[in-house]
Amino acid sequence: MTSTALRQRLITYLSGAEDNKIKAIYTLLEREIEDEQSFSLSEEHLDILDRERALHIGGETVSYSKQDAFDLIRGLKKL
Repeated sequence: MTSTALRQRLITYLSGAEDNKIKAIYTLLEREIEDEQSFSLSEEHLDILDRERALHIGGETVSYSKQDAFDLIRGLKKL
């Protein structure tokens, strides 16, 4: 069975499951769920972002719209 099919079966099951079963399943996955939701950047990454932001604000780097970025990635537009 594919991952997509498994997800769908779980969603279907969970939508009608009893509260005690939902709580039990959540307890099994709680740490993983919490870890996924507590994303944070290291000081090194924050420094990189700060430097890049300063370059952007200072006009030293070029920015692109979302559409321009997609076009560049797809090769529909040249730099």
